[in-house]
Formats: sequence, structure tokens, C-alpha cells
Amino acid sequence: MDKKEKTESKISIIAEFWDFLKHRKKWWLGPIVFILLLMSLLIVLTEGSAVAPFVYTLF
Repeated sequence: MDKKEKTESKISIIAEFWDFLKHRKKWWLGPIVFILLLMSLLIVLTEGSAVAPFVYTLF
């Protein structure tokens, strides 16, 4: 799988999820997914830093 195919597959997953939300009227899933992505990004970015112990005490 080359780089172009990986990018297209990621975009198609996002487009398919958006289509699901739009057609099934599941708008409440959007904020949940957004918060989960935001939390995972926060954990990944602070994984190797000195801030990590302070972030983990918040949860």
C-alpha cells in the first residue's frame, strides 16, 4: 500500500463517518469522537515529556 492509498483510505473513513452521522441523524456521536481524539492526541504529545505526570493526575 503506497502513501496515496493510505491517504485516500483515511479520507474515505472520515467521509463515511460523516455520511453515517448525516443520514442516521446521530449528531450526538460527533462531540464524543472529537473529545476522544483530543484526549488521545494530548496523551500522545505528552507521553515522553515532564508534563505527563501532571496530565495523568487530571484523569
